[in-house]
Amino acid sequence: MNYSKQEFERLFKDNYPHMYRMAFSLVENADDAKDAVHQVFAQIWRGKPQISEDSIRGYLLAATRNQCLHMLRSKQLQRKMEEELQRETEEALSEEREELLQALQQVIEENLTEQDKRVLQLHYQEEMTYAETASVLGISSAAVNKHITRSLFKIRKTLKIAK
Repeated sequence: MNYSKQEFERLFKDNYPHMYRMAFSLVENADDAKDAVHQVFAQIWRGKPQISEDSIRGYLLAATRNQCLHMLRSKQLQRKMEEELQRETEEALSEEREELLQALQQVIEENLTEQDKRVLQLHYQEEMTYAETASVLGISSAAVNKHITRSLFKIRKTLKIAK
């Protein structure tokens, strides 16, 4: 059906409210409902399908329903893809973290003295202050600082981590 601009405007004004209500009931979002209806009218304007005047409303409602279903499927597919990407990213980060922790543990075991290891354990794992660590080990706070500084330098140098 070839529509003049005025006929197309009349078709739009007469059918938009019905199409919008149906679209909104399906997609439950005002912007998506408007987009679906506008897509249908754009397709009609471009394609100019041959539809009789008495069946145009049914055609428009069916086309709106189909457009909404297409939108819902696309959004569902997008959500699934985003969830999969996030899951893969989290897995990769978890693996990288685990590898880094293993490398760190190996560096600590192979390159630090027992006293260095004990100072790091008390300060970082037990969350003790320098003064508390010094008191437990019977050394000065300055010695704790020296052990931590030296240990972190060795770790960074071995793992080639920039300061």
